[in-house]
Amino acid sequence: MIKKATIKIEWIGNFKVKKPGIGVSHAKVILLGEHAVVYGQPAIALPLPDLAMTVKIEPREAGQVILSQSYRGSLEAMAEVYEGIRQLIIRLLRYFDAADLPFTMTITSNIPQERGMGSSAATAIAIVRGLFDFFNKPLSKSELQRWASIEESITHGSPSGLDTATVANDQAIWFVKGEQPQKINVSLDATLIIADTGIQGQTGMAVAVVREHLFNEPKTTQHHIDKIGEIVKNTRIAISENNVLKLGQFMNKAQKHLEALGISHPKLDELISAARNAGALGAKLTGGGVGGTMIALTQNAEQTTNVLTALEAAGAHEVWTQTYSH
Repeated sequence: MIKKATIKIEWIGNFKVKKPGIGVSHAKVILLGEHAVVYGQPAIALPLPDLAMTVKIEPREAGQVILSQSYRGSLEAMAEVYEGIRQLIIRLLRYFDAADLPFTMTITSNIPQERGMGSSAATAIAIVRGLFDFFNKPLSKSELQRWASIEESITHGSPSGLDTATVANDQAIWFVKGEQPQKINVSLDATLIIADTGIQGQTGMAVAVVREHLFNEPKTTQHHIDKIGEIVKNTRIAISENNVLKLGQFMNKAQKHLEALGISHPKLDELISAARNAGALGAKLTGGGVGGTMIALTQNAEQTTNVLTALEAAGAHEVWTQTYSH
């Protein structure tokens, strides 16, 4: 007979908490639709469950301490790039009427930062889940998204909501700004390869580049945005039919429009060319662009090995694979 694990709930001062509180999330990758999604076009994002984030919250005698790979110190001393996280934690503690509760929050992650893979959104989702778990309170999906959007709004200014929607789900997401995200089934006989250029992505700068193009060359720029939207709609059909060849073609077409919008980068172009020359069915940048990461699609083990070898030879900083099989 299997014994159920018991949940340990204790009173810490005036607070009834669960020891420890745990919150998890994972990385994401945009398959198609980046930048066009800002202007009302759809996007498809995929979860990367192998790149995970875990937040553990435990009570302590005094102080509020954050322990992570990039920051180790007190909550009150967090600043600059961590302001979104600090604000989120402070507001959550106020919500639970526990502003002064001493705790240690340990953040463990293998998601690379500033690479368009949803690291900040994954942190926010895991923190919200962790604190709600710590206080043993139920958490609805809408509440989760609302709380996580606090961090994203401070960190990224005006996020579409795509990142938080995807890192909170284990299925692919069909996303249109201002609408409720839809889960879509992805059962592809293929492997997605993600390669890091080693150059920090510049999402804010890339968004500004597209905005500038739209202001100075409205007709041409809008054409590229609309074409990306068409590609995304056709991709949804291709995915539902497990049509890997068409998906690869759509990835290549989308990359041409993204290049025309001015958000690629010489290193991205180099890795994309290396992947295609090695047999990838499709390859494109993913996320903000101007550095960051690219993705490639392969159909069998031989193609995957060849593309991985080519990407490493072309100087990819790090490479991951993800499958979405039946």
